[in-house]
Amino acid sequence: MAKKEKYRVLFVCSGNICRSPAAEGIALHHFELYGLDERFEVDSAGLMGDNFAGQPPDRRMLKAAAARGYNFAKLRARALVPADYGRFDLILAMDKGVLAEMREECPEQHLPRLRLFLDFAPDTKMREVPDPYYGAFNAFEQALDLCEAGVFGLMRALTAQAQ
Repeated sequence: MAKKEKYRVLFVCSGNICRSPAAEGIALHHFELYGLDERFEVDSAGLMGDNFAGQPPDRRMLKAAAARGYNFAKLRARALVPADYGRFDLILAMDKGVLAEMREECPEQHLPRLRLFLDFAPDTKMREVPDPYYGAFNAFEQALDLCEAGVFGLMRALTAQAQ
């Protein structure tokens, strides 16, 4: 019997150094913790080309994440590439601007794969994860709060869908 291919999820923000790697790191942590890493694959990317390619997440995000027990040190930024639209089953934008840009670039047959990340966290009453890059340290805390809510909602949705 052939091994079933993993369901692939991609988180996307502007530069791939704050929000989307936070969502990826939180998802990696919790998918492994709950034994879902055998069924699901996660990654993150940014729209800003190769501006930050190969860089770790922002040091402020690393510090805020570490205070919660997450280790994002191995994550590295990369650019969203056209092949990602066909490779991933679900592509989650951190904000409406990112979603709009992806919709412009995405081949029509893959448009249904694009969604806002916080669609999976309706109790937050927020639809977007604000970019903390130019904010104070508490902006990184808020981004982590929202990413945790989104990841937990995503886990519920994916496991319910897989049953």
